[in-house]
Amino acid sequence: MILACFLMGGTSASAKNLWAYLTYATFNSPEGPYIETYLSIAGNSVKWIKQSDGKYKATVNVLMTFKDKNDIKAFKKYELKSNEVADTSNLNFQFIDQQRFQLANGTYNFQIQLSDKNKNAQALPYNQNIVIDFPADKPSMSGVEMIQSYSKAEKVTDLSKSGYNLVPNIYNFYPGADAKLGFYTELYGLDKTIPQGQMFLLSYYIECFENNLKLNEFAKAKKESPKAVNVLLADINIRDLASGNYNLVIEARNANNEVILSKKVFFQRTNPNATYTLTEIASADIQGTFAEKIINADSLKEFINSTYPISTGYEKDFIRYQLKKADLPTLQKYFYTFWQQRSSSEPEKAWQGYKAQVNIAQANFATKIKKGYQSDRGRVYLEYGPPNAREGHYAEPNTYPYEIWQYYTLNNSQRNKRFVFYSPDMVTADFILLHSDAIGEQYEPRWKVALRSKMVSPVDISETQVVNVWGDYSEDAWDLPTTNL
Repeated sequence: MILACFLMGGTSASAKNLWAYLTYATFNSPEGPYIETYLSIAGNSVKWIKQSDGKYKATVNVLMTFKDKNDIKAFKKYELKSNEVADTSNLNFQFIDQQRFQLANGTYNFQIQLSDKNKNAQALPYNQNIVIDFPADKPSMSGVEMIQSYSKAEKVTDLSKSGYNLVPNIYNFYPGADAKLGFYTELYGLDKTIPQGQMFLLSYYIECFENNLKLNEFAKAKKESPKAVNVLLADINIRDLASGNYNLVIEARNANNEVILSKKVFFQRTNPNATYTLTEIASADIQGTFAEKIINADSLKEFINSTYPISTGYEKDFIRYQLKKADLPTLQKYFYTFWQQRSSSEPEKAWQGYKAQVNIAQANFATKIKKGYQSDRGRVYLEYGPPNAREGHYAEPNTYPYEIWQYYTLNNSQRNKRFVFYSPDMVTADFILLHSDAIGEQYEPRWKVALRSKMVSPVDISETQVVNVWGDYSEDAWDLPTTNL
């Protein structure tokens, strides 16, 4: 699971912030549950010191603490040292660290503090609650460790698992150069649930984040005998996976095709070389459907364009690269398939409902240069629905005009997520998404500074905090937005 992507403050204009990315996974063992943390430090964000041998090394002070209420249950304080480098002219790499903590089942407040040992920089804490839950009376699944590579362990160490040495992939972002999605997980107690002699189906696949659509070309499955611990070390070829937001899904199903265990891990992919294939829609039967009745190609292209905010990565590729040149039958088949996948029983009703929302977006969020569904506010509205709270400030003396939207529940899984839109261009009045804490959205830790850049040019571009001044309500609007529009 992704825990944090954060930066730690510097104290002067010349002090770059320390950039770190942290993930974790929980596991069970005969000795009891434990948690592994995977920490990555950006090499170009730390100070490198020349050593006696002429090479350079960086050092980061790390403090990790796990608390149960006010009681410290586990902690580690240590120096994370980089490998030595001969040249500091190119520091575009990361050095990583992995730790393991033995902890009982429970909910813990985890805190990490980082500071560059070679800088005069304040160590800023990051907190998050972590749940460890491996019940003895029913099956469970470990966390999913995303991995770069693995090798057979010649000797067992504290950090090897199931006879393998695993190199963690700490980031949830996969660029076009990455051809494989590797991962490791463990399933516990299936031998106590599945009758003796029966097998279970262990499957893993990629689904679209936006609509949970399973991508069958990126799916694998195998039958296994239940054990006290079933290990899954596998990878999926993602060479042809289009750019977009996805979930890696791992499932265990019994002989009745019932899901016993499941886990999802969010990741992002960018792949400009992937192309949309028309194989799936070529065989679509649209005779007598609503799509067949749309015979104006220009109107149909506009309808398809309007679905961009709720489209998957493949569908966005179709809109970007093939929509203009597609003939009418192809457009009709694509449009029908699009809505049939979202509502197999009533695809036309699904389209009409969405079209009504497109009209609302047009009326409320269109600008001089963009249609409603093309604007950032329109896109968020169409993808997630109307916000539970929406607050706008358009005439504060020190900030650009901005709005903050809050969703109590997002995609039935995320809680209390916010979106910050601002309008730095007073001519077009286009509100751009500046920052959000929702998964898969634009994340900008400097959003408060960016709002104030109308009047203030910060000395340190990595600063994330500002001093509140009269007439500035951005802090309050973020903490507790209200529906005042």
